[in-house]
This record gives sequence, C-alpha cells and structure tokens, in this order.
Amino acid sequence: MPRGNESTVSLFLLLGFSSLEERQVLLFLVFSLVYVIILTSNITIMAAISVDRSLHTPMYFLLFALSFSETCTTMAVVPKLLVSLLSGNLMISFLGCAAQMFCFFGFGGTNCFLLSAMAYDRYVAICKPLQYPVVINRRVCVELVTVSCATGFLIALGISSLIFSLPFCGPNAIRHFFCDISPVLRLACSDHHITGIAIVFLCAFVLLGTFTGIILSYIYILAAILKIHSATGRRKTFSTCASHLIVVITHFSCAFFVYLIPKSTASLDEDTLIALSYTFFSPMLNPVVYSLRNREVKSALRKLTAHTFLSPKM
Repeated sequence: MPRGNESTVSLFLLLGFSSLEERQVLLFLVFSLVYVIILTSNITIMAAISVDRSLHTPMYFLLFALSFSETCTTMAVVPKLLVSLLSGNLMISFLGCAAQMFCFFGFGGTNCFLLSAMAYDRYVAICKPLQYPVVINRRVCVELVTVSCATGFLIALGISSLIFSLPFCGPNAIRHFFCDISPVLRLACSDHHITGIAIVFLCAFVLLGTFTGIILSYIYILAAILKIHSATGRRKTFSTCASHLIVVITHFSCAFFVYLIPKSTASLDEDTLIALSYTFFSPMLNPVVYSLRNREVKSALRKLTAHTFLSPKM
C-alpha cells in the first residue's frame, strides 16, 4: 500500500481491550477456547464434506468454501488479538495493519458473495429442480467460488488502498482490537470525507448487492413452497433453507450496523462489541447450525468420527 510523504506513523496501537487490564488473562482464555472451537468445528465440517462422497454436491461444495473462508476471516484477526492479550504488546506495524484489513475484508466480502451463491443454489434446486444438474454443476460451482473470492479481495484492495494512501501523522491509537475501517480512518491527518463516501459505496455494493440477491432468491423460493399442497412437503423443502437463513441473518445484521450506519465517536465502542459477534460468533455458528439442522451432515460427521476413533490402528 502506498504511503504519502506526510505519513510519519510507522505503527499503530490496538486499544480494544486495553481498559480491561486486570482481565487480560481471562479474556485470553475465553477467546482462545472459542478460537479452538471455531477451528475444530469448521475443519471437521470441511473434513466430513471431503471424505463423504454423498456430500460431493454443489450445496456442500459451497458450504465447504464458506467454512474455509469464515475460518480465514477469523485467522486474520484472532491470532494477533491473542498475542496482544497474553504479552501486552498492542503494537501493529503500518503495513501489518494494512495487510490485516485487506485479509479481513477480502474474506469477509467472499463470505457475502458465497452466501448469495448458496441462496441461488437453493433457488435453482427448489424452483427449477429438473434444470438443477445442468445449471448448477461442478464447473459452475468452481466459477461461483472463484468469482466470489476474486470480487471480495478486489473490493478489499480498494478499501485498504483508499485508507492507507492517506497521510497518518499521529495519533496512532486505534480504539478497536483490529484494524477496522472507521477507527483507522479517524486517525488520518487529511480530510477523508470523500474517501469515507467511496468506502461506504464499496461496502454497500458488497452488502446490499449480495443481500438483494439473497432476498430475490428467497422470494421465488417462498412462492414455490407455498404452491406445495402438503404441509409435510412445505416443511421439508423449507428445512433445506433454514440453516442458510440463520447464518444470513446473523452475518448481515452485524455487517449492516457496523459498515452502513453513520457513526459517532462514542459508537466505536459499540462497533467493538458487535465486531466480536462477527469475528467469533458467526464462524462458530455456521458449523453448529449446519450440523444440527442437516441430516446428511450429521450422518457424515458420525461416519468421520467412527472412522477416526473406531477404525483399527495399523
């Protein structure tokens, strides 16, 4: 990321939990436990999808990609947070901050596009079942994941480039536990009004664009479900979408509040609390929701567990 001649700041201080100095060890233990759960549950879901051939379908291919992307989103932020809590070192370099923001929003944007792709997959499966094998095949799935990733990181490159091309000459204290947009942008020395508008436009493009696609897909899905005469059939069809809907509501409600609603300085503390939700809760929610509500995934997890722990050792 380019830096102007006025950019004298070479590092930032992440002050997200600095006011809770006496609880640093407790926070480290809690966040470490949640992080282990996130890694274990998502890796288990990905392993189950990889091993069980019955899950080698477009829907689970997209779920695999979402679990991987969610895990990487967390990895962009949590390891640095844990090191800071344990060592008390709150510093992050200028380039390290830019890289963290780029990776976080790259994978975060990828998650949004993948959730939209999953809604489209359910739309085709329910509304056009005879065309599903042709419309949603392996090649299309790979293209959807590739485009989702490429677009997410292209947007992230635009956001991080806009922010870190601004001059930073002090102060360098970020009121957050990672390099998020608003707390970093407030530290810029020059007028960043136009930059802020451009960043809101990019965030709106990702969030509103993908959410609109999801809403349109579910309007058609709901119309198709209402045409099913059997209550059991309606319930069974809707159950295939319920897990996805829970994840969508959690993911987008937090993102809309943080990145599309204008902020006052006081509300940065609220953003920190909400950021904990989409940094820790959402990546942990995905595998739990899909494993508890999905019969095929539960069956694959049982097979994986039996194969891992009950198979005879050589």
